[in-house]
Amino acid sequence: MAQSSVRGEAPAVEGTTSLTPQDRNVPVDQGQRGGGGRQRGGDGTGGTGGTGGTGKPGRKRRVLRWSATVMAVVILGTAGAGYLYYRHLNGNIQKDALNIGDEKDRAAQTQANSAGQTPLNILLIGSDARDTEENQKLGGARETFGGVPLADVQMLLHVSADRSNMSVVSMPRDTLLDIPKCTDPDTGKVYAASTSTVMTNESLGRGGPGCTVATWEKLTDIHIDHFMMIDFAGVVSMADAIGGVPVCVSDNVYSHTSTGHGSGLKLKEGTTSIKGKQALEWLRTRYGFEDGSDLARAKAQHMYMNSMVRELRASAKLSSPNKLRKLAEAATQAITVDDGLGTITKMYDLATELKKVPTDRITMTTMPNEYVGARVKPTEDAAKLFRLVREDIALDGKDKKKTTTATPAAEDPAAADDRIAVQVRNATRTSTLAPAAGRATAVTQLLVGKGFTEAKADTSAATAEETTLVRYPSADLKGDAERVAKALGIPATAVEKSTDVSGVTLVVGADWRSGTAYKAPAGDDRTPESAEAINASDTSQCMQVDPDYTW
Repeated sequence: MAQSSVRGEAPAVEGTTSLTPQDRNVPVDQGQRGGGGRQRGGDGTGGTGGTGGTGKPGRKRRVLRWSATVMAVVILGTAGAGYLYYRHLNGNIQKDALNIGDEKDRAAQTQANSAGQTPLNILLIGSDARDTEENQKLGGARETFGGVPLADVQMLLHVSADRSNMSVVSMPRDTLLDIPKCTDPDTGKVYAASTSTVMTNESLGRGGPGCTVATWEKLTDIHIDHFMMIDFAGVVSMADAIGGVPVCVSDNVYSHTSTGHGSGLKLKEGTTSIKGKQALEWLRTRYGFEDGSDLARAKAQHMYMNSMVRELRASAKLSSPNKLRKLAEAATQAITVDDGLGTITKMYDLATELKKVPTDRITMTTMPNEYVGARVKPTEDAAKLFRLVREDIALDGKDKKKTTTATPAAEDPAAADDRIAVQVRNATRTSTLAPAAGRATAVTQLLVGKGFTEAKADTSAATAEETTLVRYPSADLKGDAERVAKALGIPATAVEKSTDVSGVTLVVGADWRSGTAYKAPAGDDRTPESAEAINASDTSQCMQVDPDYTW
């Protein structure tokens, strides 16, 4: 897809770059990417307004640098050329559309808590694009030069509303799921929704990072506020700017096979500080780590990110203007972001929020999954993990006890009770009990008595559901679904978006086989063990090496 390029305005005021643990390991896509609404800042001279040329392909990488760059702001702000330098950094930034999916597939806007605080959800994307000579050299596979980019790294970073904790959920690149319809805003090309499950990394090639965001929102029903994307060359430049990140392997490792597969990573047993190309090799390694799967690679990426966060926070205490300036420069040249993060001051504001989270409250997880042939698919534990993130429940288990109620979203107010159409289904069947006769009719009458006069009983055969749920098909009906739940005393955790229904649907489960008062089961807010959570402050993590790849 052709790339449009528009020069951005001069940065607002004092700001500086600073970024988030995003630099992580994500390679990002550039140039040919295919993403909507691509924009780019100035040419480095601080030009404002006007339209610009296409610029050099692949020069548009950036990565949000976190606390270390915050210091750069303070230091550079004391220099006479500080403002011009801000303009220069602002001009480095490349932007793309946030969500290019249909409205019906989008998650509702995240609501503030009782204190007026709102969580932040940021999708980190690593692209395998071979769209420049540099990316081709780093990525290999010459036959793929200029091909459709794949989102080979996908991580959702969730920052709690009170900024007390942070959770990261990785999705394996070979996860099979439904990709929604996406429209490229640059070309108008429409990518139809997938008719069968496909690998999630294909989403990037369907109009750009905005389709990867749309895919996540449809799967998780979590509203994503921003994305950040980086490619091979961006990872290398950021790793060099950081100055080295310590990683550990259980034995000597060489990721290389006789047929040419492998990242090329070669390390001695123990801890080594890696940067540049070696950091990229670490982040891409499958062959040589544990079982050689994408799941092992995700674990290695988590270890790198955790170690990087510790290094960056230590670097933020340094006072070397030159090192901090290099960090700021590399950060803004390494990533692509959405319009909401498209200026230095916006990145600075984000970094300020991120650095509030203590290192020992950062938790890395992998989406629980099960194999389908050589691929994987989400499990029930994945749905639970997404719910915990959606409800802003800390994955480290250190949250104070929260109570949740079904409160309609402000931007999606519920209709009047007598205008809400509700279908009631009997799902009281269990493996040992026949369905409770007449439950759909009885609960429908209960709703009508409460003023929901449009409620109708589903007369089809009873199904099986362990707990009672209220489902809705699209974000515009979320408020109605929450209103129904609240009227019946059903908790917010039981209100879910589902493509299996065409309207607001009350599914009466096996936990409500009789009576007119619903009693919700005790909730389990523990992070599933299958998510393989690790804490960012844990310095004992070490990748296990496959004996076949030792030297």
